[in-house]
Amino acid sequence: MLLTLDIGNTQIFAGLFDQDELLLRFRKTSKDIFTSDELGLFLRLILRENGFSLSDIQDVAVSSVVPDVSRTAAVACARYFGKEAFFVRPGIKTGLKINTAYGQKLGADRLADVAAAQQLFPEQNLLVIDLGTANTYDALSKNKEYKGGAITPGLGTGLKALCQHTALLPKVEIIRPEKAAGLSTETQMQSGLYYGQLGEIKEFIYRFKREVFAGEPFRIVATGGFARMFEEAGVFDLYEPDLVLRGIKALWQYNQTLHKKKEPVKSAKGSTYAR
Repeated sequence: MLLTLDIGNTQIFAGLFDQDELLLRFRKTSKDIFTSDELGLFLRLILRENGFSLSDIQDVAVSSVVPDVSRTAAVACARYFGKEAFFVRPGIKTGLKINTAYGQKLGADRLADVAAAQQLFPEQNLLVIDLGTANTYDALSKNKEYKGGAITPGLGTGLKALCQHTALLPKVEIIRPEKAAGLSTETQMQSGLYYGQLGEIKEFIYRFKREVFAGEPFRIVATGGFARMFEEAGVFDLYEPDLVLRGIKALWQYNQTLHKKKEPVKSAKGSTYAR
């Protein structure tokens, strides 16, 4: 089985795969400071409570945008699983055409997102939208060429900024309001957050259509914790909550395949050659 970990700024999103079947998914906050032992024990407990054991884990694959937690995860995997974790990081093979200079800076989670979307919709133009702590927009051509993207504050980040930088605005629940014109401070904030976000999404779709894909058809794949709120707005072709986990798995699998092809093989006479 393959354990996948997506380490984000707010939480760790984890999934357990048996071949292509996602058997288990779970989350842990990544805001709290924790040691490799605490992370390892947490993973062991979650697996055990769901009928799995550490010995079931054959490999671990990780994407991370939090360097300190990356190091913690690497140590935890080595200590508790006896495995050297595969990390989605600059320099790994992706099968995608990404400008070398920018590829060194593209976030691991975004790389996993586009890899999974391309696997879902091969040979199609793609716009991948991930709505989380930050919102990311990434374009991939039907020829697997990364065409660029954008980053904006996420809904939760926007709400936090409002509350921290104003004296009287309260913290509100982020929901989809029935109408834009609210009759209280709370409902007006909820309206501003939701419809402001919806307007942002529509604007980026419009601009990517014109500036990136030049009018060619493209698929819009959405993921992230807040994307579900906009599923009924009709702006996405597909909402896939597990996109990043499936992307981590896809990149791990791709690199495993390449590694096996390069392994030396003994000939009948005992000499070796590369696959």
